[in-house]
Amino acid sequence: MNSRVSVAILSAVSFLILAAGAASAHAQSAPTPALAKAVFSPAPAKVSRTILVSLEDHRLALLENGLVKAIYPVAVGKASTPSPTGTFTIVNHVIIPTYYHHGVVIPPGPENPVGNRWMGLSVAGYGIHGTNAPRSIGKAVSHGCIRMGQRDLDKLFAQVKVGDTVEIVAERNEETAAIFGEPAAAPRSVAAPAPVLTAMAAPASPAVSAPGVAVLAMAMPVAR
Repeated sequence: MNSRVSVAILSAVSFLILAAGAASAHAQSAPTPALAKAVFSPAPAKVSRTILVSLEDHRLALLENGLVKAIYPVAVGKASTPSPTGTFTIVNHVIIPTYYHHGVVIPPGPENPVGNRWMGLSVAGYGIHGTNAPRSIGKAVSHGCIRMGQRDLDKLFAQVKVGDTVEIVAERNEETAAIFGEPAAAPRSVAAPAPVLTAMAAPASPAVSAPGVAVLAMAMPVAR
């Protein structure tokens, strides 16, 4: 009886060993599941944006990564209130601004001198903005700010962000000449032609018939 029990136990142990071996072999032969590859999206390239204003040209250029994206005509400061020059940054971006100047306050509306968009510079009191005097664009007439026409202002405002660089230069240099081209030639003055003189003999008086009387000559300009 004991021998039979021993045989049964040995048989059961052998079966378990064989089953474990088979399971191990199956596990080793099973394909290893592929690990999912991590996908990393590249960070968007940083855009370096600069607004270049040439006071002499009365124009503004928007540059992105050194490339000219757009050029707009602008009004700049007049001789008594010139625009500041140097390198600044955009510090605020205001829609429908209120105008403040020397105690004068003008609410948003058609009479507001800065229009409906304001891009403030890092030099206090100055900015790039619209105007209620569109005929001033292209001239040196402002209190020092940079004025733009409404359509151009809307386009620029949509592209510019707080922190963007603003460079304002007083005189043309190699960079502004390359971007804005040669300045328009000043109109040439045309000198009026010199009058042409001609001699007209005065008619002889019937009362003077004696010989030796000189005939008078009259010089008269001929109109052109």
